[in-house]
Amino acid sequence: MERSEVQKKVVTILTPYVKNEAALTTLTPDTSILDDLKVNSARLVDVVLAFEDEFGIEVADDEVDAVVTVGDAVNLICGKL
Repeated sequence: MERSEVQKKVVTILTPYVKNEAALTTLTPDTSILDDLKVNSARLVDVVLAFEDEFGIEVADDEVDAVVTVGDAVNLICGKL
């Protein structure tokens, strides 16, 4: 799966949890999931579960802690595919 395709799916999964929808229009790999998109940290668990389901991967708890930006999520997923 191409990196751009992974990023599109990541954004699709994140979108229902985003409180700052304006940030979606200027999204880059450096966009912070918590600070820029305003995804509630408790909802991050739901996001990670959705990543696991969508991509058929398993994400360890310590790996979740390293996911701060959209690019981090894409890198993690690409590394597991």
